[in-house]
Amino acid sequence: MSSTRFAPLPAPRQFLALGPHAGAHRVALRAGLSVALPLLALYATGHLELSLFATFGAFTALYGRASDHQPRALMQLSAAAVLVACVTIGTAVAVSPARDWLILPVAAIVAAAAVAISDVARWHPPGALFPVFALTACAAVPGGAERIPLAAAVAAASALIAVAIGVAGLARPALRRRVRTPLTPTRAARAHPLPDMLRCATATLLAGLIPTLLGLGHPYWAMVGALAALSGSDATARLVRAGHRAAGTLLGLALAAVVLALPLPTLATILVVVALQYVAELLVGRNYALALVVVTPLALLMVELAHPVGSATLLHDRGVETLLGVAVGVAVTLLSPLSDRRPSAPPSPARSL
Repeated sequence: MSSTRFAPLPAPRQFLALGPHAGAHRVALRAGLSVALPLLALYATGHLELSLFATFGAFTALYGRASDHQPRALMQLSAAAVLVACVTIGTAVAVSPARDWLILPVAAIVAAAAVAISDVARWHPPGALFPVFALTACAAVPGGAERIPLAAAVAAASALIAVAIGVAGLARPALRRRVRTPLTPTRAARAHPLPDMLRCATATLLAGLIPTLLGLGHPYWAMVGALAALSGSDATARLVRAGHRAAGTLLGLALAAVVLALPLPTLATILVVVALQYVAELLVGRNYALALVVVTPLALLMVELAHPVGSATLLHDRGVETLLGVAVGVAVTLLSPLSDRRPSAPPSPARSL
């Protein structure tokens, strides 16, 4: 490589900076509805054990927040296809007795592929975090082969609901005429995705391998933490994102401990999940650490709804493995020479959750 220089460390003010509101209430409303409708349907039919698959399908709503309706629909359809595929593959991996080890190379391959697809489809938020989260979380829940088509169907139905909500504004002529400024860089300004593919695949594999060797219970938190730490547009932005992920998660664990300790009935838990999703989308574009304060209990409640394992275990694994994953992401960032890094891009309000 021609250069081995490294990016300067971020200034403290970069960790505390607040982004603009930028119409986040609209995105938050779409995301909240996209989560609420499938979860309430599963609750009404007595099938909340499928809620994890529905939630990952609903993540489709998080894409294209700054786009007009037609570009958003196209982006969300491509993201939905990948998310549903990841839910399906993850559920298939869960059938194997060797799922804890099998998921490691599969997740690394999916991370690289998702980065490439994200680049071609110009996803916003970009990257592999949501697909890898869907894949690895579904792979961690043991089940029989009969669940594979069911998981795919539930995730697909939920994703289609999210897409429908995303284009519902076309019924209002004023919204059809509104033109928004794109928040993603033009295609000419983007670098080749191969360095990002290699970084994300390497970080995913290492972040999953370490807790698996140590016998920790939820290695996917480490994988997601590593990918979150790699989601910035350049090395300095990645270090800021890593700090946000660590600090926001630690603060969020305190809120999560309170929420998980409440004797909430199932319906109330679903409503809390929807409310947290709404608040998360209000905050994620302003400051990622603040968003993680509510994303942390949100993620734990999602897991607890579908596959209860005990709040103490969830809190411990989320904290330890997130810090481990962030450390892996920081190490990969610092060991990547500047010649491998993307050029700086305009700030994105929703890189990842």
